[in-house]
Amino acid sequence: MTKQQLKEELKQSMLARDAEKTSTLRMIISALGYYEIEKGGAGYEATEEDVLAVLQKQAKQRRDSIEQFKAGGREELAEKEQKELELIQTYLPEMMDEESIRKLVDEAIVQTGATSSADMGKVMGALMSKVKGKADGSLISKLVKEKLD
Repeated sequence: MTKQQLKEELKQSMLARDAEKTSTLRMIISALGYYEIEKGGAGYEATEEDVLAVLQKQAKQRRDSIEQFKAGGREELAEKEQKELELIQTYLPEMMDEESIRKLVDEAIVQTGATSSADMGKVMGALMSKVKGKADGSLISKLVKEKLD
């Protein structure tokens, strides 16, 4: 997904008068603009990897917000965030299932020779390059911690 494709999606959602999608896409494009400025100033053009990173960050923010709103008893706000998260996820690549991640965790532990939770950083480093953009980092961390404890 490129920034231009997101802009085209925005244009289509505006023509279709889809307020939720339009609002969410505007938010994503805005976050991408801030990311570009942070990375290299006004002349920097986001790559597909940059777009993926921004989408993942936006998805994580929605998950965190949903959790906070539910804890605070604000179901209507949690539902709004959930709808935004679902839309953002349509632009993200297919996520790996937990069983596939467990296999990669086992392989990484063997590969790095990790024996205790002190070696967690080595295992996470080996794993994250393999699953970048395809798995949730907090789930990976949890699974590694389970195996090393």
